Amino acid sequence: MSLPMNFLWGGATAANQLEGGWQAGGRGLANVDVTPHGADRGDVMRGIKKIHKIDEKHHFPALEAIDFYHTYKEDIAEFAAMGFKVFRMSIAWSRIFPNGDENEPNEAGLAFYEDVFKELKKYQIEPLVTITHFDIPMHLIEQYGGWKNPIVIEFYKKLCRVLFTRFKPYVKWWLTFNEINMILHLPFMGAGLEFEEGEDQEKTKYLAAHHELLASAWATKIGHEINPENQIGCMVAAGDYYPYCPMPEDVFLAQQKQHENLMFIDVQARGEYPNYAKKMFERLGIDLNLDAEQEKLLKDYPVDFISFSYYSTRCVSTRDDAGESTGNAFKGVKNPYLKSSEWGWTIDPLGLRTTMNTLYDRYQKPLFIVENGLGAKDELVQDENGNWTVQDDYRIDYLRQHIQAFKDAVELDGIPLLGYTTWGCIDLVSASTGEMSKRYGFIYVDKDDQGQGSNQRYRKKSFDWYKKVIESNGENLD
Repeated sequence: MSLPMNFLWGGATAANQLEGGWQAGGRGLANVDVTPHGADRGDVMRGIKKIHKIDEKHHFPALEAIDFYHTYKEDIAEFAAMGFKVFRMSIAWSRIFPNGDENEPNEAGLAFYEDVFKELKKYQIEPLVTITHFDIPMHLIEQYGGWKNPIVIEFYKKLCRVLFTRFKPYVKWWLTFNEINMILHLPFMGAGLEFEEGEDQEKTKYLAAHHELLASAWATKIGHEINPENQIGCMVAAGDYYPYCPMPEDVFLAQQKQHENLMFIDVQARGEYPNYAKKMFERLGIDLNLDAEQEKLLKDYPVDFISFSYYSTRCVSTRDDAGESTGNAFKGVKNPYLKSSEWGWTIDPLGLRTTMNTLYDRYQKPLFIVENGLGAKDELVQDENGNWTVQDDYRIDYLRQHIQAFKDAVELDGIPLLGYTTWGCIDLVSASTGEMSKRYGFIYVDKDDQGQGSNQRYRKKSFDWYKKVIESNGENLD
């Protein structure tokens, strides 16, 4: 048996993609709330189009999502029926501090999450909690400029102290920021960054990223002080870069793009900026204002483990004739050796093993796969017994191959892996497109891209398959 008996099997979600209840319990408005579905979504996520209020012209899918705020007991019971050992979820910052800069937290928000944790505990499901998963209160954006402003570190520290203290009896697994490298690609969604005309966007993004990296170190410090048993990890959107061809220029470009992602974990896991990053900042004229106190903070409080999302590898080229791939925030060229999903994401199970080797060789810290899955258009049909379901053999096949790949990484390469949480274990709103039709779950939710539907839940074929996988600790993948 390749996986340890305490391996954490489960599923992953984010508050802004499943909770809904955006005005319930005193919650404040967040960047994710004003990110619409449709033609304007991309420009809003990139910070070049500003929408600060809920209007009649757009559909804002995060406002209702799949209403987990009101259905969490039923949904958690379904996760328990699959045998989940862990459930990855996130805290909506604006539920705890509606504006972000209050002196005292919002009790109704804290009580909601405490109820969720109690429900998980009832089924012996460990919560894996992302402190910030692409959300920041709109007030912090309008008043302070979001993560551009180092004062937001202080507001984040206050959030961490409240969470670590209040939820000490329930939570020991924490992630500081979801896909922290996404700030370079979708800066409004990733960190609430908006740009003015003529603003040096690269400089702004890296300064804001530096503030998040300092905040992450503070979270590790505070979390270990409040509860020494806390395990605190970083989280990066991973997936190795391949050169399109063996041209030295393509190989070097792939290495450079790899560095762009690894820089974030270098700081969080090794405790300092790598030399290639320092040289890049020099070339770009970026001064991080990094002083001795900050250097000591980063060095003294690295994360305990490396968590990451993996959906695909990326392919890059310096050649003009290589063509461009579509469907992902990470730009590149189409890999001619790989098939793609309906949204243009390459499917590369072996690439997961490769990526795991890259991360473990570099950091020598335990890994945790906290997102992986196939976004697809599912069709609700009736089975032979008249029950509504989805015959999602394509999803089972995708997951089977990826689970085998990480088992090989553990058994054959000796990589310590803490757990595996598939993305969107219940259908939820897609972060990249705002669609419901891009489904990942084992549980179908009857809602469409315009938010219409009964919101009823139906088990897919993959539900029973994943249950058997968990029961066998990954030995039964048939």
